[in-house]
Amino acid sequence: MPRFYCPTPLSTGALLDLPAGAARHVQVLRLQPGDGITLFNGGHDTASAGEFDATITHMGRSDVQVKVGAHHAVEREPGVAVHLAVGMPANERMDWLVEKATELGVASIQPLMTERSVLRLSGERAEKKVAHWQSVAVAACEQCGGNRVPRVWPMQTLAAWLQGLSPKEHHDARWLLSLADGSTPLRQHLAHGVVAHSTFLSGPEGGLSAGEEAAAAACGFAPVTLGPRVLRAETAALTALARLLG
Repeated sequence: MPRFYCPTPLSTGALLDLPAGAARHVQVLRLQPGDGITLFNGGHDTASAGEFDATITHMGRSDVQVKVGAHHAVEREPGVAVHLAVGMPANERMDWLVEKATELGVASIQPLMTERSVLRLSGERAEKKVAHWQSVAVAACEQCGGNRVPRVWPMQTLAAWLQGLSPKEHHDARWLLSLADGSTPLRQHLAHGVVAHSTFLSGPEGGLSAGEEAAAAACGFAPVTLGPRVLRAETAALTALARLLG
């Protein structure tokens, strides 16, 4: 059954108009009144978490009305929350990273501009790019069965993001992907399990500079490695997520 993101409170028996994006998707699929769909609100309303059956009741030229049916308290999210802070890779690779990170179950994504970043945006262009990535995350949730859409945070410089972090709590884990001498294998840290809340920081093409790594270490990030091979920026971030969420 097709799944659609509907970021509003949902309740059995309610009649509602689908948001514009979901309505367009229903029309593209050529669904008709009487057809069944699944709705989820992305975890924004805990009272209606999970997903709902729904039936299309009206198809207009640009609007679609549905009647909400049975609620299913199903969650397909990982048992731990992993937040990814990543130096944005160039071209369309960030789209791919957001999509696959969502499929893996990332809790949130923080796009960062670093010393070696190729992609540098600000103002309206940055806002539009973040909105695009958020839509990529929504589409990935619709496809993979996830009921909680990860938040894609506004772009920041690495320095500003580090400055805004709260003090590290004893139950949190902060990891920094690094090729520097002395970095320990991430797998070694995970031998005794993954903590409930983790943040993984990964650089863009070329990695973070020595100064950036030192600043991250001062904020409690432990340098780790994924192995002897040098991976592409997006591959490295997703490999780390797979290990942390697997």
